[in-house]
Amino acid sequence: MPDRPGRPKKPELLPPRDMPKRAMGGEAGRIALIHSLAHIELNAVDLTWDLVGRFAHVPMPRSFFDDWVTVGLEEAKHFSLLAQRLSDLGAAYGDLPAHDGLWQAAQATGHDLAARLAVIPLVLEARGLDITPPMIEKAERIGDTATASILRIIYRDEKRHVAFGAKWFRYLCDRGGIDPERRFQDLVRRHFKGGLKPPFNDRARSEAGLTPGFYRPLVRLVG
Repeated sequence: MPDRPGRPKKPELLPPRDMPKRAMGGEAGRIALIHSLAHIELNAVDLTWDLVGRFAHVPMPRSFFDDWVTVGLEEAKHFSLLAQRLSDLGAAYGDLPAHDGLWQAAQATGHDLAARLAVIPLVLEARGLDITPPMIEKAERIGDTATASILRIIYRDEKRHVAFGAKWFRYLCDRGGIDPERRFQDLVRRHFKGGLKPPFNDRARSEAGLTPGFYRPLVRLVG
């Protein structure tokens, strides 16, 4: 697998600290938020296929690969929906800068399937379960039902993606006779920069198999 996936010439990639803040208020803010979500979904496509290819040498059941092919197709669907929404608003993906933090997380976990599952679906995608419901509510309040409908699709699908991550992370731990919660916490401390920040959508996370015992002990990482 390549060190980096193929990328379009735009958007310009900036360090996360240099990215402007985004919010749903106003036309420009709404476009900025949708653009940032489209960037996340495009990265999610790359991350999923990288997982399938980079770890093809790890002995896993066929259903492992079937699950992640499903994820890759759904992430592409999400990007397409958001790109179309940008077009509806007179914008396009690449019009605004974006950051490269997601791919940096992939590079940090390219050596270890358990680390990749811990950081990408069980930290980064799980964060989407926390922040997407408030975004849906905000879109509905301002009358943007089209964006709200897209966010509902993403939220539904990403709960399943987190569930796949939890299932296969537990599978690896069970196969190695390792406590999954302690293993998760060790891997996140070593490979994830930043802290796990509440509030958490405990119900959605638990429905996906990511119970509070996994992530709540890591809240103290926030400094």
